Amino acid sequence: MSRRRSHRRDRGFRGACRATGAGPGGGGLGAFPRRPPADPAVLERGKALYSVNCQFCHGADTRGGDGGPSLLRSQIVQDDRNGEVIAPIVQNGRPPGMPRFDFSANQVSDIAVFLHSFTIDSRDPARMRPESILTGDAAAGQTYFNAKCASCHSATGDLKGFAAKFPDPRALQQWWLLPGGEGRGGRAASPVPSRIPPTTATITLSGGQAFEGRLVRIDEFGVAVQEADGTTRSFRRDGDTPKVEVHDPLQRHRTLLRTYTDKDIHDVTAYLVKLQ
Repeated sequence: MSRRRSHRRDRGFRGACRATGAGPGGGGLGAFPRRPPADPAVLERGKALYSVNCQFCHGADTRGGDGGPSLLRSQIVQDDRNGEVIAPIVQNGRPPGMPRFDFSANQVSDIAVFLHSFTIDSRDPARMRPESILTGDAAAGQTYFNAKCASCHSATGDLKGFAAKFPDPRALQQWWLLPGGEGRGGRAASPVPSRIPPTTATITLSGGQAFEGRLVRIDEFGVAVQEADGTTRSFRRDGDTPKVEVHDPLQRHRTLLRTYTDKDIHDVTAYLVKLQ
């Protein structure tokens, strides 16, 4: 066997061991990493953080929802050990849909412990869903709505007949949490058509020339917008240069996502289903 072929074979085997936890001390050839049992106190802290901040997009069982992808089989989560891989994503966000969270390294580590607590196998049993999500207090939901939402929405105005548009309360809940969100595979989260304008951005160069259009991409290295005539313009970013102003029509909703408690979500949903 040639040295080159032997090297490729060895490299492929080492890669498989890293992915499965096989090899010396790896516990055998499994489909997914095997992890030791978690400290119950750490697991509970991670579950609490996840439930309040992540559950509405990624699902209570981490298998995903209408607003976010599954984390159960995510390669990023599988490669992570103590939060070091997921931390940059959690702390910086991932445009256009995932906001950044001001979590400490220890908090991210706690969330990672919770994510790693789910057993994965080749069969991946069906998601366990409660019979009904309508367990909240509608009166408390109305009080919350009046305090946090009534400045932009009205039960007798834009939300009149709102609940009648959703055959499933889960779809209604996801819609009000992040209107217009799309599920996995790009399918609409509900039969309600999205009338929400796209996120736009204004890019101002150091010389004062400005470009504005639908935001195509933005990260720490670059930004791109599509102008009204269909022209896409891309720019490299160096710190605050060029100046970028993002105009997100759902920013208020994204901000509130980080403040809801599980009770708030169920109470508001219980109230909104009455808007027939």
